[in-house]
Amino acid sequence: MEKYSDLFIEGGGLAMNSISQPDLIHSRASIAQDVKHRLLESGLVTKLLAQRSSALRNDVFTEMELLIETDTRLRPGTIEITEQASGRVLITAETYEFGSISTEVITNATNS
Repeated sequence: MEKYSDLFIEGGGLAMNSISQPDLIHSRASIAQDVKHRLLESGLVTKLLAQRSSALRNDVFTEMELLIETDTRLRPGTIEITEQASGRVLITAETYEFGSISTEVITNATNS
């Protein structure tokens, strides 16, 4: 039995396996998905989308980092947020038990 398990969300809905049962994710993938959803649900991704000033965008990135650091499964000080030219924000961090995680959010109208 995995320590952390969750339903796999893909494209805003449940991912289903070949027998139409919801797919599950575990451990590192579950933590990464939780980080992504925490950011999306916080409204910070939308706030970033609306912000053009680089100084104020950096403030939003700091808010994101502080929010992510509230996850007790992550090592404080290891969260890195990198804005990609493609409109994506890459988030990496180290977990206490499973090594590194990586996830991304899209900062355009789809927010996938």
